[in-house]
Amino acid sequence: MSNFFERKQKQLGVELNKIQRKAVERTEGPLLLLACPGSGKTTTMIMRIGYLIEEKQVDPRRIKAITFSKASALDMQERYKRFFPKLAPVDFSTIHSLAFQITREYFADSRYIMIEGSESHGLHKKRLLREMFETEVGEPITDDQLDELTSFISFIKNKMAPREGWHKLAAPFDGAVEIAKTYEAFKENYDVRLVDFDDMLSLANEALEKNPELLAKYQQRWDYVMTDESQDTSMVQHAIVEKLVARHNNLCVVADDDQSIYTWRAAEPTYLLKFKTVYPDAYVMKMERNYRSTKNIVDAANIFIKANKKRHDKNMFTKEPAGSPIVIKRLASEDAQLQYVMKELKQLNNFGEVAILYRNNSSSTLLMSELDRLGIPFYMKDADNRFFQHWIVEDMLNFMRFSLKPERVDIYAKIASKTNAYWSGSQLKSLSRMKPTEKNAFDEINLSVTLKDYQIKILGEQKKWFSALNNMKPLKVIRTIRADLGYDQMLASRAEKFGMRLQYLEQILITLEQIAAPLDNMVAFAKRLKELEQVTQNAKAEKTDDMLTLSTFHSSKGLEFDRVYMIDLVEGVIPTEEDTEQPDLLEEARRLFYVGMTRAKKHLELISFDSGSRFVDEVRDIILPAGTQPKPKRAAVQTPIKVKVPDNPNAVQADDELVEGAKVRHRVFGAGEIIERDHERIVIQFAKERKELMIDICLSYKLLEVIG
Repeated sequence: MSNFFERKQKQLGVELNKIQRKAVERTEGPLLLLACPGSGKTTTMIMRIGYLIEEKQVDPRRIKAITFSKASALDMQERYKRFFPKLAPVDFSTIHSLAFQITREYFADSRYIMIEGSESHGLHKKRLLREMFETEVGEPITDDQLDELTSFISFIKNKMAPREGWHKLAAPFDGAVEIAKTYEAFKENYDVRLVDFDDMLSLANEALEKNPELLAKYQQRWDYVMTDESQDTSMVQHAIVEKLVARHNNLCVVADDDQSIYTWRAAEPTYLLKFKTVYPDAYVMKMERNYRSTKNIVDAANIFIKANKKRHDKNMFTKEPAGSPIVIKRLASEDAQLQYVMKELKQLNNFGEVAILYRNNSSSTLLMSELDRLGIPFYMKDADNRFFQHWIVEDMLNFMRFSLKPERVDIYAKIASKTNAYWSGSQLKSLSRMKPTEKNAFDEINLSVTLKDYQIKILGEQKKWFSALNNMKPLKVIRTIRADLGYDQMLASRAEKFGMRLQYLEQILITLEQIAAPLDNMVAFAKRLKELEQVTQNAKAEKTDDMLTLSTFHSSKGLEFDRVYMIDLVEGVIPTEEDTEQPDLLEEARRLFYVGMTRAKKHLELISFDSGSRFVDEVRDIILPAGTQPKPKRAAVQTPIKVKVPDNPNAVQADDELVEGAKVRHRVFGAGEIIERDHERIVIQFAKERKELMIDICLSYKLLEVIG
């Protein structure tokens, strides 16, 4: 019989290197296979399965392969069929699918209702959480808050955090822990057991712990277990796998701790560092050769990720040629970035091997708008319509609708609390009961709602502003709503109250402003938003060979492209403020950046604007040795469009009043102390946060007054 590897090379054209062969042959006992990007891990895993069956005579039914996602499971299954078409099937599945199997058997003699996915018996996870939030907080939950709440509940279950310790965890907003406890208690005390997707993991682990017969049944089902993308596995998932393999410990874990980017989903990359503690006789191997990218890209990425401390030391390398240098661009503004990328794309003949990557889905909206205008075909890896349903987008449209139809008091009632009129809860209830008439809504409100004297004055000003909006272009409309009708002030207050990221909310407004910029009227703006929503929907279609790919860094993992443009590489985005405050979060942000870099095969561009990102600076220092090129200076701040500034006779008029140690009051953030300044910026320590502000903007908008 010919050698297995020689045979497969002739049959499939697949040639494994020395380390890959060793990983295939080491079938007994625990093995941690640390696989760098582009190192051929999937091919190695499939060959290992074939080796077990053909060389070790293992029954295919005795092999279990567990993947992180359904797409990965299907991909491995297809590749296995292609490599070994004559062999019997092997059990490929996600950990959730396996957990569902176990839980279903665990509940074989008792009823349970799944409350996630399609609604059952009038019960649904999100509906329950909406009702519980409103009871706890006293107002409706936003879609963002609902996402944060469901993520928090998923996090605590995957972390296996005891209920008594939930209050010590970083909750997304005040009251989240109480809502989570109420939700769990409701499920447990209902007539039948209510179960959501995350319960499947907890209950499967509980089943294997408490039911010896069930544990024995699953332990005896498989003699060899493999897990892929194990850096994305949570504590409860690791616990399930540990129980499954306890009989034989024939476990092959394939992972790359440098690509762990899901700790917010409770992934445990540190588990890989403790692997030999869990399995003392484990063998650790490193697949460090990258077959994907050119030497310039591989070398830079390899050095870049070494800045992280909590990782296995690896040295990714390649035998590919150097290729073209990594391109680093820092442009003056976000608009300049967009125009640069479009100019680059116009020079290409085919877009199938091109990707534009970014951290947040909000970055895709303007890209889609411009790509659609230019007729460049594109596909979105994770097309997300939620931008167009976001409450901020709906608010802006309601402000515009009301300005066009000022008799619609019902529309004004939806946005009243978002203005600077300081409505009380009882006043808002009275407002919501009013019906539209032929009169101007403000005249009707004065007759129907009991108002304070200052509110009467403010509503008089609002009436004038809403009338003036009709003669403005959409861009100025949005900026007037923000500055003169109090929307920005409301946004800052709401972000602080509910623990929302103000920068993220402001980015939505900036995106709306950029969409509005070329348009002449509010009707055209509303129409353009509808068109872009449809464009987003169409972008979910299956990718064809000529389509450009738009993707977040997270969703790009596992993909590869000849040309990659990484955009929006600025402080506040990657890394975020929160990232910079916690070492573990900063390491994860660096891993995310590394994932983006290692998607590129031949051409990589890192594109930033304004002040740029520290990660881009790190890469620049790697590829341009000290002294060869000066770092670009910070881009000059663009002069904002002039809007009417609220009168404040006490506002600081000259920058020489803004000295270190001065006590000041900010129009939005309240009282604070200047702790640092240079010729263009000041840093103010407020009660709950520290802010870096531009001096010219503070003076132009009369944001500060000296106190004390």
